[in-house]
Amino acid sequence: MRKKILFITPPFHVGVVEVAGSWVPLYLVYLAGAAEAAGFHAEIYDAMTKKVGHEEVAKRIEEFRPDFVATTAITCTSYDALKVLETAKTINPDIVTIIGGVHASFMYEEMLENAAVDFVVRGEGEVTLVELLQAITAGDSPSKVRGIAYYENGGVVATEPRGFLDSFDNLPMGWHLLDWEDYTYYILPKSRLGAICTSRGCSQECTFCSQQKFWHKTWRARSPEDIVREMEHLRKTYDVDVVLFTDDYPSPDRDRWERLLDLLIKADLDMKILMETRAEDIVRDRDILDKYKEAGIIHIYVGTEATNQESLDYIKKAISVEQSREALKLLRDVGIITETSMILGFPDETWDSIEQTLRLVFDYNPDFAHFLAIAPWPYSDIYEDLKPYIVVEDYRKYNLIDPVIKPKEMSLEDIDRAIVDCYRAFYMNKYAQMLEETDEFKKNYMITAMKLMMANSFIKKKLGNMGGEMPEEVKRILNTTG
Repeated sequence: MRKKILFITPPFHVGVVEVAGSWVPLYLVYLAGAAEAAGFHAEIYDAMTKKVGHEEVAKRIEEFRPDFVATTAITCTSYDALKVLETAKTINPDIVTIIGGVHASFMYEEMLENAAVDFVVRGEGEVTLVELLQAITAGDSPSKVRGIAYYENGGVVATEPRGFLDSFDNLPMGWHLLDWEDYTYYILPKSRLGAICTSRGCSQECTFCSQQKFWHKTWRARSPEDIVREMEHLRKTYDVDVVLFTDDYPSPDRDRWERLLDLLIKADLDMKILMETRAEDIVRDRDILDKYKEAGIIHIYVGTEATNQESLDYIKKAISVEQSREALKLLRDVGIITETSMILGFPDETWDSIEQTLRLVFDYNPDFAHFLAIAPWPYSDIYEDLKPYIVVEDYRKYNLIDPVIKPKEMSLEDIDRAIVDCYRAFYMNKYAQMLEETDEFKKNYMITAMKLMMANSFIKKKLGNMGGEMPEEVKRILNTTG
């Protein structure tokens, strides 16, 4: 009889990401596909997307009766991820529990302090997880499995790190394990939302980021042919018509990137693409931005992150203010929707610096802007610099919404108010531009997205915490049609 493994997303909800869509847990699709290909019976329970709690998680574990329960954790979801494994052990102490993900990979000793955690998978998981499942099933010692950590004889055992896959073309995928009706892009009603990883890693050195640390500043790409093959599968089999490229940086190789655009144009899949990339690549590709649009790319997030060049240099964000401004303008001119974000709450933050940030965002003039609180991941390069200013230890608050760092001249409440004030100022100004937009698709897209954002709980919660109500101008927007 095949051993059963149940993959569960932590039932954690924060606000910013969940405003726009219900997102495919792509990492679990890869892991479940690998487990199935190795002969295990795998299922995915996406508690986060289903917007359920730990009670429903417990019920699913009881129904499925798994031999293994696996979950994943970034910093803000780590408490709920551990709670999932605690629930599994309460239901059946013989269930073998496994946790992976960025936070767990670096903070494995912390994870193993919880008695409900049997194993931590560190780093890229497809091969490691399968070898671990096979070793446990065969009764072999896990010490031979590279890339894991576990508790044994009163101490933590961390095995030799595992190298990355040479290629991740043609990997088995557990797409059939998803409840596809759960996944939609709210901004485009009745859409079905999928996800594609076109590359893994990032070779940049941004000190606040987890990805360059997780991938050891490496970058590996899938072949354009394999990407298009998978997109065709999602379109034909599951009727996916919107897809997120999940990569932090899909386009550093210009030739390979243009090849992908050309193949997408030829395939004519009628799929809308959402993605992120760097400003320098947009500027580099000014001569082929028409291909971006023809390939189906409708929305690009460009990370700008900081107020001025000094801040960019401090966090080692290897771009210039001028590059960001030019990239956003180029995308706007070709009709692609633009999005960016600014990080607030560094130790030297002041009301004046926040005003400078807002002025810079107005100058950039993206279609969408986010104002985020710096989150000091405990394994990031910048953590030691920020540690003296950390006043909140609760990882659930390390979510880019709740401030956890107290600047020298501001309070946490000041940063909260600044975030709300920046959102309000930007979108009140942006709404007037939206009404004058002549492209009907873009106009409806932007107004729908803005309504979702302004009605979202995290902004309302911040207003409530400050004793405020939804501003009248926001109420008017929410009551308009469009």
